[in-house]
Amino acid sequence: MNTALIQRPQRLARQNGLVLLALVNLGVSTLQGGLEVVREPEPQAVFAGQPRPIRVSLRNTGEKAVECDARVRILQTTSATAVQISDAPWKRIQVLPAQTIAETVSLEFPVVKAETPFLIQWLEGTNRIFGRTEVLVYPPDLLKELKPLTGDEDGALGLFDPLNQLKLLVKNVKVDFADLEDAGLESFRGKLAIIGPFDSKKQMREGLAEQIQKLARKGVAVVWIQPPPEKRGKLEPSFYTVPEGTNSVVIVQAGLVSDLPNSPQAQLNLIQFARLALNPEPVRLPHLTPQP
Repeated sequence: MNTALIQRPQRLARQNGLVLLALVNLGVSTLQGGLEVVREPEPQAVFAGQPRPIRVSLRNTGEKAVECDARVRILQTTSATAVQISDAPWKRIQVLPAQTIAETVSLEFPVVKAETPFLIQWLEGTNRIFGRTEVLVYPPDLLKELKPLTGDEDGALGLFDPLNQLKLLVKNVKVDFADLEDAGLESFRGKLAIIGPFDSKKQMREGLAEQIQKLARKGVAVVWIQPPPEKRGKLEPSFYTVPEGTNSVVIVQAGLVSDLPNSPQAQLNLIQFARLALNPEPVRLPHLTPQP
C-alpha cells in the first residue's frame, strides 16, 4: 500500500514554505524569557469561508509567571512572500512557571481555490511575536473531485450512508448520487460506490460483505469505510485493497476519514481512496521505483 497517499499534500506545503518560514521566524522571540508556542509537527488543516477552531499550546519555560494581552495576526504565505490578512486582539494570557496550557481560538480564513498555506503569529501587544502556527486552508468544495470519477455526465456516485454525512456533503457540491440504502446495492449500475461511514458494526446489515463483493465483480469500484474498532479488537492495516477485475474494493479504517464535514484531510483521503479503487496499484515495498 502507498502510505504517502494520505501525507503528500501537507509534506509538499511544508517544503514549499521553507524560505518563507525562515523569513517570518526572524521576528519570533520568547516573551519575558518564558512564554512560547509549542511547535506542532504538521500544519493544522481547515476549510475557508467561516470561523474554524485553531489549537495552540502555550508553555512558560521561565521561573516567573507570565501575564500579557495577546494578539493574533494571520498572514497568507507563499515560498517568497507573506501578506497580512488580519491582526486582532485575542485574550489576556496567564501562565505559571513550568506550566503548559492548551487554548483554542476561532479564526476565519479567506476563500481560496486550492490548498493555501497561512501563518498565525501570536503576539504580545502589536509587535513582539512569541510564537507561530502553520495552517493549510482548503476550499470547502473539495468533494467535487468525486464527480469526474463517476464516469460520464449521466453517471452517479453510489452511496450507502447510514449516518447521512456523505449525502449532504456531495449534494452541497452538486455531485449526483444514488442512495443504495433505498435502491439496494444489487441494482446499482454506476462506476464508483462508497459504503459507510458507520457508527458501529450494528449498522452494517447482514450479508453486506457478500453484496459488496457481487457489486465489485460487476465492475464497480468500491470504497468500504469500516466502523470504529472495538476495544481490544485485532490489529488491522489502516487501509488495503482487494482486487476484483480491473477495479478493487478499498477497505478503509474509520480514523482515516473521521469527521468528514470538518476535516479537509479526511476528504482528501476519501478522494484518494476513490481513485485507488478505480485504478488499483500493485503492492510493493516502500521507496521502490515502480516498474514500467
